[in-house]
Amino acid sequence: MSTNLSDSSIVFCKNFDSLSAKEIFDILQLRAKVFIVEQNCAYLDPDDKDKESFHLGIYLDNTLIACSRLLPEGISYKTYCSIGRVCTHLEFRSRKIGIELMNYSLEYIETLFPGVPIKISAQSYLINFYNKFGFEVTGEEYMEDNIPHTAMIKIK
Repeated sequence: MSTNLSDSSIVFCKNFDSLSAKEIFDILQLRAKVFIVEQNCAYLDPDDKDKESFHLGIYLDNTLIACSRLLPEGISYKTYCSIGRVCTHLEFRSRKIGIELMNYSLEYIETLFPGVPIKISAQSYLINFYNKFGFEVTGEEYMEDNIPHTAMIKIK
C-alpha cells in the first residue's frame, strides 16, 4: 500500500481493554476536537459501543493524527460489522491521511471479521469519499445529531 505516512508513524488496532490510558485519552480528545468542537455538535461521544469495539489509530511523532473504531457484527447493526468515529486531525487533512485511515480500517476489519458485510452511517457530504472504497448508498438521508447522514454498505 502506498502511504502518505512517514517512517516515524505508528499504526495500532486494539480492543478497548488493550488500550493504554494515554491511547484512550488521545482517541477521545481527537474525537471531541473533530465531532464536538469543529462540527459544533453537542452529543455524548463515548458510548458503550466503545467497550465492544476495536480502536484503530495513527500516531505521528507522539500525536494521534487519525482514528476510527471497528465494530463487530451485532453491535451497531444486526447482520453487519461497522466502521465508525472516523476522524483525522485538522492539521493533517491536506496530507490525505483519511484515505490511509480508511485503507487500514478496511484491512483490519477484514482480518477481524472476515466475510462479514460492512455498514456505515456516513455524514452525507462524505458519500463520494466512501464510494471510492466500495461503499454504496442504501436508504434515504436522515439526521443524526443534527448532521445529515446516509447509510452505506460494502459487501466483501
